[in-house]
Amino acid sequence: MGNKILVLLEQRNGQIKKASLEAVKTAYDLSSKLSCESEAIVIGNDIENMESIGNYGIGKVKHYKHSDLQNYSPSAYSKILAEHAKETGASIIIIPNTSLGKDLAPRIAAKLDAGLAMDCISLDIQNSEIVATRPIYAGKVLLDVKLNSTVKIFTLRPNVFTAAMVGESKADIESVNVDNPDLSTKVVEIKKSEGKLDVAEAEIIVSGGRGMKSAEHFNMVEELAQLLGAASGASRAVVDAGWRPHSEQVGQTGKTVSPTLYIALGISGAIQHLAGMRSSKYIVAVNKDKDAPIFQIADYGIVGDIFEVVPAMIEEIKKIKS
Repeated sequence: MGNKILVLLEQRNGQIKKASLEAVKTAYDLSSKLSCESEAIVIGNDIENMESIGNYGIGKVKHYKHSDLQNYSPSAYSKILAEHAKETGASIIIIPNTSLGKDLAPRIAAKLDAGLAMDCISLDIQNSEIVATRPIYAGKVLLDVKLNSTVKIFTLRPNVFTAAMVGESKADIESVNVDNPDLSTKVVEIKKSEGKLDVAEAEIIVSGGRGMKSAEHFNMVEELAQLLGAASGASRAVVDAGWRPHSEQVGQTGKTVSPTLYIALGISGAIQHLAGMRSSKYIVAVNKDKDAPIFQIADYGIVGDIFEVVPAMIEEIKKIKS
């Protein structure tokens, strides 16, 4: 195979996901350093704004289209992507480390006899080789990995790499109608909580920790989040206690987030939690322990009882909005 980078664009309901833009920009940076070509592939049906991928550095997108491919099919997606990689001579494949990517990447690796580095937080070039950095042991250790296989696959942790535009240009889209896709496995339906934002893509997040004391008190988190148009998040301790669903967990073993504003309520700031949110643009922390580690990275901190501070915040925001 040749020296070519292939990026998988993940779509949901016809919309390209933010994590895919981060992967495209990363592929552009790598192709510039390695002096090789890069292109993108997207699998689905009707997909909006594919041309905008050109703004992030990739000028060619191959769109494999079929109505039955609108939702994820492990069998069909893996077959299409593996065959496309072989046809185009791609030796480097980049996939977002989303739920879909975590399921798909090992399947592609098996089909292509490729090396695989999952959940990468950095891709560097050393002696014309890609060296990936990925966390292990719940984020306590960072491991540098170099793949020696002919085909190399990397999945990128969302919200770690930057989706920065490199210019204003439209990508060339080549659509291919897929006949009889392999649908031996298929996602039939995706149900999403109505009115709730995904913490991985929200611009504002309000998270609660053990300082909330019980699941019933999370109504304060939800009320503050609703007023701010924010997503509700939680620490690992809260999720392990069964107070909140895993989909809301922020941190090393949950979701990595990078919002404009992150409000941490009753969260002490364990290293695993900080690893998942420290890249937030502005961090506001409320905790009664003045020595809590969260204050070391917070832009604004309030030392006080959250059961006094948060209701006051809610009332002030209501006054402003009224």
